[in-house]
Amino acid sequence: MDEALVIAAHGSHLNAESSTPTYDHADTIRATGAFAEVRESFWKEEPSFREALRTVDADEVYLVPLFISEGYFTEQVIPREFRLEDWDPALWDSDGTSATHATLTAEDTGQTIHYCGPAGTHDAMSDVIVQRAESVTGNPDVGEGFGLAVVGHGTERNENSAKAIQYHADRIRERDRFDEVQSLFMDEDPEVDDVADYFESDDIVVVPLFIADGFHTQEDIPEDMGLTDDYRTGYDVPTTVEGHDIWYAGAVGTEPLMADVVLERAADAGADVGAAIEQVREETGGAKPATGD
Repeated sequence: MDEALVIAAHGSHLNAESSTPTYDHADTIRATGAFAEVRESFWKEEPSFREALRTVDADEVYLVPLFISEGYFTEQVIPREFRLEDWDPALWDSDGTSATHATLTAEDTGQTIHYCGPAGTHDAMSDVIVQRAESVTGNPDVGEGFGLAVVGHGTERNENSAKAIQYHADRIRERDRFDEVQSLFMDEDPEVDDVADYFESDDIVVVPLFIADGFHTQEDIPEDMGLTDDYRTGYDVPTTVEGHDIWYAGAVGTEPLMADVVLERAADAGADVGAAIEQVREETGGAKPATGD
């Protein structure tokens, strides 16, 4: 087996915990033995994107971006830093949420690189959002009597940022599991600040579609929703806001089932990881996808 998996994540110079989910999911995948090598790489931390392939012995590499949406990082930064020859975003043939993979050559190392779409737009991400709701409520059957808010950053600079949020909200809504499902944003309408205005349900689960907990998920969103006036004093889960109990879940990317999404991306690009996917789903409590998904 001469295949490797490289996970490309953002990381942070300021937040030491930013890379923790990436290392956790890499460890989960490494334990399955599905790849000869599993490597982590980061834009803002070491090991860096630019040097990652030089640490890999395998000739064939599955490169999975641990990002939420298609855009600047997945279409420009990662291909440039990994020096993917002849890369063009058109190779993904995507409408903003449907990127699959492209097989390219790394210019300096000569390795074959299966460059996958971002984890955040894969269909399996919908399962992770639902499981995040189960985790924060402690209820594996959560749904009836609850609303679900899928929250993203949103930005006018990249319309795909909102598309990923709306895509998963729509998919989960079609399952008819929750009484209500809404997509909300930090920087565009409908805004998460007014979460109570968008739901009739007494209980609302709020799941931020972020890879790691940090400034936005730990400070901005709790304060914007009115869970607390000062994030440093903490807040209860749930917290009552304008007559609704808000179950705030924190970053979806910290959910252990996220490792499954990374494997699913590699599988779509041709990796023989079916057994590993089953193992990870069993170990992380991931339900099999709903019929028709």
